[in-house]
Amino acid sequence: MKIMDFLSKKAILTDIKSVKKEEVIKELVDALVTAGEIEKRCRNKLIEALMTRESLGSTAIGQGIAIPHAKSDCVDNLIAAFGLSKKGVDFDSLDGEPAYIFFLLVAPQDSAGPHLKALARISRLLKDKYFRDSLRACQDDKSIVKIVALEDEKKL
Repeated sequence: MKIMDFLSKKAILTDIKSVKKEEVIKELVDALVTAGEIEKRCRNKLIEALMTRESLGSTAIGQGIAIPHAKSDCVDNLIAAFGLSKKGVDFDSLDGEPAYIFFLLVAPQDSAGPHLKALARISRLLKDKYFRDSLRACQDDKSIVKIVALEDEKKL
């Protein structure tokens, strides 16, 4: 499974303005709405699903990474948005550090397999410090797509 198979190229934010967990999630969901990946009428329902998942335990996995995710009947296929925060966001991370790199993942209600594979794939790639540092250095969405696509080719 390649990240570029489900990452929306039109839902990549290189400068997240939000400084709070829920605001970051809203910003990333809005990017998916703007990209045409999610219907506008599903926005609040999706934010609610993502926040409900956060209430079970933070999706910030440490090392400056958060992977907010949820299942929803708002989507027919696995879809992801990507965001970078220059300042960092307190996302209740396991290591207490702020999160800078965000992959927001939305899966169809009945798709356990692809959803878990996507989470595992993102987590595995982001364990690589060079990859994380490369993403954080990006200034535009094209360079993020290029770095993710290159990494996709290397580690299948």
